Amino acid sequence: MTSTLTLPAPAPHAQRSTRRWVALGILALAQFLVVLDASIVNIALPVLGDQLHMDTAALAWVITAYVLAFGGLLLLGGRLADRYGHRRVFLIGTAGFVAASALAGLSVSSEMLLGARALQGLSAALLAPAALALLTHLFPESRDRAKALGVWGGVAGIGSAAGVLLGGVLTASLGWQSVFFVNVPVGAIVLIAIPLLITRDVPGARSALDVPGAATITGALVAAVGALSAVEQVGFAHPLAIGLAIAAVVLAVAFVSIERRSASPLVPLATFRNRNLTVGNIVMLLVGAGMVALFFALSVYMQAVLGFDALTTGLTQLPLAGALVVVAGLAPSIIHRLGTKPTLIASLLVLAAGLVWLSFAPSTAVFALHILGPSLLIGVGMGGAFVTTTHLSVDGVEGGEAGLAGGLVNTSQQIGGALGLAVLSTVAAVRTSALLEAGATTPDAITGGFSWLFLGAAAVTVVAAIAAGFAGRRVG
Repeated sequence: MTSTLTLPAPAPHAQRSTRRWVALGILALAQFLVVLDASIVNIALPVLGDQLHMDTAALAWVITAYVLAFGGLLLLGGRLADRYGHRRVFLIGTAGFVAASALAGLSVSSEMLLGARALQGLSAALLAPAALALLTHLFPESRDRAKALGVWGGVAGIGSAAGVLLGGVLTASLGWQSVFFVNVPVGAIVLIAIPLLITRDVPGARSALDVPGAATITGALVAAVGALSAVEQVGFAHPLAIGLAIAAVVLAVAFVSIERRSASPLVPLATFRNRNLTVGNIVMLLVGAGMVALFFALSVYMQAVLGFDALTTGLTQLPLAGALVVVAGLAPSIIHRLGTKPTLIASLLVLAAGLVWLSFAPSTAVFALHILGPSLLIGVGMGGAFVTTTHLSVDGVEGGEAGLAGGLVNTSQQIGGALGLAVLSTVAAVRTSALLEAGATTPDAITGGFSWLFLGAAAVTVVAAIAAGFAGRRVG
């Protein structure tokens, strides 16, 4: 099977590090930054929106510009890592991420900020698949690799939740710019440590780059999100919305056609014959869609409706983050006892229940009464879902294909986040507008819109649980 991130298991004499668990910690720190950056900005949005004169639609693009560039270019980043060296591309991606973060913190206009966010996403698309490839070289044995991938899955969930907490603390104490500047010293640690911990890349055969495949899938994603944003601004029947939707479909069809004919495809379609890998990616796509929208809406709701400041909003995420960390730590033993499939379905249903509960929070909500309970359920569900989805997505994957499997599930999470935020924020905006026209107060209208968003995220999560039911044999 030809693959985008095909990584042959290294021979014993080709060991990449004598301190591989320390190296894993540094790689996980870089991955934490990548995932964190999709959510840490949420708390700062109202503040930076006021200073840079950005409305709600523009603020959503502060998130979308990052996630879109990341998800759309991630698979091409994996191909570049295979071609030019995993450590080399990882370091280039990390350096670019640090530079883009500094540029975002220095932004004096919305255009400058959105450009920096897109550059962050592009750099993350180089960093993340290269890190996964290095992980597979560090842990060629299946048992140790399973533990390492469990850490990787936990980092994905923890980064999403921790972003809201850290964003609140940093915004309140140091200003919105600090949510970007914090990446600079952490990234510098990664840049210094990795060359000391992991050996240089060994030159190998350079396969062709599937540039047409990367261009069409990225174009399809951009067109799809643009179409959804246009619907919110100008309506379903507007030529712009229709044109972008048609472009998205045409480009997606072109991508599939290119992949079928390419000698070195970006995504080998035969990979999806692995049922558990396919189901795992579908689940991650749907979970990513709901979670990015959730953290965006939750931060705006608490500040714009409940009147919490950035610090208080961040602190209210401690129960959610704590529950997530605890469950992510327990998930490997639960998976070993019950299996991945039942653990995943149960986690998704708990997550959906928390989202439905949260949708009943009123515009005069009291945290302990209306938000604490749902937050704990959401944390429990997320902690289980992210770790178990990672396990499902690499089930039955041979050592040389682990990088491809990890790259796909990461891509699914980011693409799902971009599309989910576009769809669910549009649903919320439509509902809010309808309530305002009906005479509702602004806080009640915003709350009503976000209530529909939370219910939409719950519905998406239930669909994910149904999809998980199609997984094959017991895994874990």
